[in-house]
Amino acid sequence: MLTQSKHEENALNRAANQSRTPTLRKRLRWLTLLSFAASVVVIAGHVHPAVGNPAQVTNLLQPLSQPAQEIKELSLLVLAICAAIFLIVTGLLVYAIVRFRHRAGDEASEPPQIYGSNQIEMAWTVLPILIVFVLILVTSRTIADIQNRKAAPGAVHATIVGHQWWWEIRYPELGIVTANELHVPASDVSRRQPTFLKLQSADVAHSFWVPQLAGKTDVIPGRENSMWFEPTQPGTYLGNCAEYCGMQHARMLIRVVVQPPAEFERWVAEQKRVAAEELSAQAGRQVFFANTCVNCHTIRGTSAQGAFGPDLTHLMSRETLASGAAPNTREGLRAWVRDPQKLKVGCLMPNMQMTDTEVDQIVSYLQTLK
Repeated sequence: MLTQSKHEENALNRAANQSRTPTLRKRLRWLTLLSFAASVVVIAGHVHPAVGNPAQVTNLLQPLSQPAQEIKELSLLVLAICAAIFLIVTGLLVYAIVRFRHRAGDEASEPPQIYGSNQIEMAWTVLPILIVFVLILVTSRTIADIQNRKAAPGAVHATIVGHQWWWEIRYPELGIVTANELHVPASDVSRRQPTFLKLQSADVAHSFWVPQLAGKTDVIPGRENSMWFEPTQPGTYLGNCAEYCGMQHARMLIRVVVQPPAEFERWVAEQKRVAAEELSAQAGRQVFFANTCVNCHTIRGTSAQGAFGPDLTHLMSRETLASGAAPNTREGLRAWVRDPQKLKVGCLMPNMQMTDTEVDQIVSYLQTLK
């Protein structure tokens, strides 16, 4: 009687499970579709057009500098090991599903039960340890090779200071201060010129990352970190702050402009010059200096010596404004001067409540700062 009642109870349970299976499968199908759609929306919401780089290349699998190349090789090794583990586990799972699937007449019997295997337990204990050990060794060697590189004569040195939400760029040995666009020389066989960076923060935690040139490095208040790269091909390489630092984190872009050595030297000579004076922009110059702009910005060769905002001495030599928030055109510049909060909500530059005439005059003056 007990055996019969047990069989009846099992039959009832199987019938209940079978009745729930279509509903469960339907719910899982909808959940999968919703998860996929949500992922697409999230990814799309974090992709912004890259002003000044139509190709929008930020692919770490296309390295153009030694540190980035070493990181790519390490990433491919880790990916290969993980792919092999995935294929083995998935293969065993599929085999078990097919080999031991439910068949007609299986209700009255159970498959053979295996309660332990020393060989299997030894394998799934030792193999993961060996895999982790290999990954630790390879990763440690890559980190050491990158971090232990010493600056050689002829190297370019720059200090990057992260602000909310823009990058201040200083060349201490060259006497140059600029913003958001780091200019460096390209290296070749005849002349190797790596670039060494010191990374500092003026407010909160940031992270400096240009995927095609090097790995990301944190920018921490009260601490100075360092990194280096040695690009071999001229071009503009995009990067971004890789550590959430506030509401405009996604618009804290960095551009690394890699130039041939002769072109880089011309850029250095131009940046060392003081601001140009043009009589046609005197009205805008007077409006600029009559407002509080001089308290935050520096224009070398003038009385504007502010240290809170970007150096404007050669503003028009840059491709973008506000760290990539707008193109550096007359229209973009006018929109930025008119109301910075519309382009970059929460930025420290206020709306000066100027008239249209004053805005046009200031824009005309700023456009002379080349």
